[in-house]
Amino acid sequence: MGYRNKTYVIFDGDNDMWAYAYMKGWKKNENIEFDFHDAHELNTITNLSGEENTKRKLRERLSTAKQAVVLIGESTKNLYRFVRWEIEMCHSLGLPIVAVNLNKKRRYDPDLCPPILRNADAVHVSFNAKIIKHALDDFCGNYGKFKGASDNWYYKSGVYEGLGL
Repeated sequence: MGYRNKTYVIFDGDNDMWAYAYMKGWKKNENIEFDFHDAHELNTITNLSGEENTKRKLRERLSTAKQAVVLIGESTKNLYRFVRWEIEMCHSLGLPIVAVNLNKKRRYDPDLCPPILRNADAVHVSFNAKIIKHALDDFCGNYGKFKGASDNWYYKSGVYEGLGL
């Protein structure tokens, strides 16, 4: 099951920390079936860390991950220093990516998606614990079937309906 693997979460730390906090809350909530092994728990990065030191620590976190979640908010596509770099690292490591639209769109959103994720073998889902968990299990767990097709994958409405969404 994909959610049992270490998951690296990429997000806009200035504007979308709330979404990452929700994910951590879902994980702790006994009434929500959602779990992931957070690669961010590996080491601490402070605001005093320089860019190279920060990237070194992020690289350590990424090296332990088996999959990535990119939380896509209003400004994510404009972030190059770390967000783009983290996505590039995921590509170079061959990690499957679940692109999560914080605006609740259920497929690729050309207005908000970072250009590096366009046609990049990522599955695009809405921000909801059930569909994210499903994507971690299904897409990431079967990534070999999708890898190399260079597409913007998404789940049809029937999958959402089957999950009660």
